[in-house]
Amino acid sequence: MLRTHNLGEINEKLVGKKVKICGWADTIREHGKVIFIDLRDRYGKVQCVIVKNNQDYDKAKKLSKESCFLLEGEVNKRPKGTENKDLKSGKVEVFINRLEVFNTCKPLPFEINEKIENEDLRLKYRFLDLRSDKMQKNIITRSESLNAVRNFFYKEGFIEIETPILAKSTPEGARDYIVPSRNFNGYFYALPQSPQLFKQLSQISGFDKYIQIARCFRDEDLRSDRQPEFTQIDVEMSFIEQDDIIDVVERMLKHLFKIVLNLDIKIPFNRISYEKAIEKYGTDKPDLRKETKEKFAFCWVVDFPLFEYSKEEKRYKSVHHPFTMPNVENFTYKKLAFNEKSKSIAYDVVLNGVEIGGGSIRIHDSEIQEKVFDILKLTKKDAREKFGFLLDALSYGSPPHGGIALGFDRIVQIILGEESIRETIAFPKNKEAKDVMLNSPSSVSQKQLKEIGIKIDSKKNKK
Repeated sequence: MLRTHNLGEINEKLVGKKVKICGWADTIREHGKVIFIDLRDRYGKVQCVIVKNNQDYDKAKKLSKESCFLLEGEVNKRPKGTENKDLKSGKVEVFINRLEVFNTCKPLPFEINEKIENEDLRLKYRFLDLRSDKMQKNIITRSESLNAVRNFFYKEGFIEIETPILAKSTPEGARDYIVPSRNFNGYFYALPQSPQLFKQLSQISGFDKYIQIARCFRDEDLRSDRQPEFTQIDVEMSFIEQDDIIDVVERMLKHLFKIVLNLDIKIPFNRISYEKAIEKYGTDKPDLRKETKEKFAFCWVVDFPLFEYSKEEKRYKSVHHPFTMPNVENFTYKKLAFNEKSKSIAYDVVLNGVEIGGGSIRIHDSEIQEKVFDILKLTKKDAREKFGFLLDALSYGSPPHGGIALGFDRIVQIILGEESIRETIAFPKNKEAKDVMLNSPSSVSQKQLKEIGIKIDSKKNKK
């Protein structure tokens, strides 16, 4: 082992003991014949001291900020009056006996803990930006949140199922990211906008409690709360009704906020119908903080319309998605009548005026599903081509089921009080959906294009 302790473990209990520790030079101060180095890792920070008669003193003099090194030394109490109350290790320091430099650091493009207005500069050197106190905290909080979510669902008996990344293009929502197939020239995979169809199929397969922390992809214009690739908490359950989904989500969020923020949020959340939300607040994402006087105001918006009419396309479109169960009572399958006033069994969970999740009870009967497709003017041929596998599956003993998808990045953003989800993601794209660190998207060789049968229109090609 290169180290005996991480820096969070260095304290008064180790006084008089020898340690091997590793990290980065946070600050370097030279006073006469003594050099003070604040060594930093993700666990903490420790003041280290080396004197001139030490054989490695010259190495220490050549260190630059953010150089990475190992040192061996003895833990001593700091002289009275020099303690640092801001550090967990503030009552001790390490007297250096040996210093081994792994790598020096060349001049920095920016100071690690200073606020940088140029976001692209931060993202270009994201590996440095992530060393900052703020970003270390953000990424650690994200990890803790992820762990809290998983632990909750595991204890509730959910099964984590991974679904394919290379899937099928079903362009009913946002634009797909498409992936050409080399083996099937002229055909394409699509990166999933959501595991929606797979998680429904998991219910037909008998896994009545599905959970996945899912990576999703949408080729859409960016805002502060969107990225071309994002993470969602994907949930699906069988033999349940709307109240069952709402209950498990409320308890999960209560658990998450208790674990991460040590905050007790009140459940059940307020419920507001879509019509009342629009009438009273002018939005289906109401911010109730003034009314409830609560750092976090949750509510459910329910009873969404089933369809909305698109004047541009001159047809009805699904408000949520075409697999949402209509809210009809005592209906017979042969007399289904839907119109623009029809309601759905769909629900959104809203936090501080931001939609953090949406879901619905799904259609589990193929006749209802075909009727919805018909209203959406999806021909039987198109429905069979795009969703034939689902229609087939629904006819093989599909159980009643429903679920929800929660935007994990958005939830962490609100927990941290950040203005953008980019502050919660280790390696995000910028506002133009570019990775300025990798310089991606980038061109590929003519050989690669030829293998997949694609030609680039040079007139449309943009750098």
